[in-house]
Amino acid sequence: MQRISTVVHIRPDKIEEYKALHASVWPSVVALLGAANIRNFSIFLREPENLLFGYFEHHGTDLEADLRVMEQHPDMRRWLELTTKCQTPLASAAPGENWSPMREVFHLD
Repeated sequence: MQRISTVVHIRPDKIEEYKALHASVWPSVVALLGAANIRNFSIFLREPENLLFGYFEHHGTDLEADLRVMEQHPDMRRWLELTTKCQTPLASAAPGENWSPMREVFHLD
């Protein structure tokens, strides 16, 4: 199992829209996450800095392949279109990167 954490800014004018979307995540999106071997997925909001922190566990053997398959599905593409417009990459994000990966520095089981 691999623990993944990421961070992105959320646009202040889109916080309520983002919360509403996640209050009723589409069943197909939930199913696609499960099929991609993603478990224990959480997103946290930090205000007033307007940061979203995402955490999930990948229980498969090839995260990149699982993400590629998931992101090709029309429902996931539409979901990401809706949620990504609420976000702004960090100033330090790599070109084309939205959610920026974070490095784990401590874990207690």
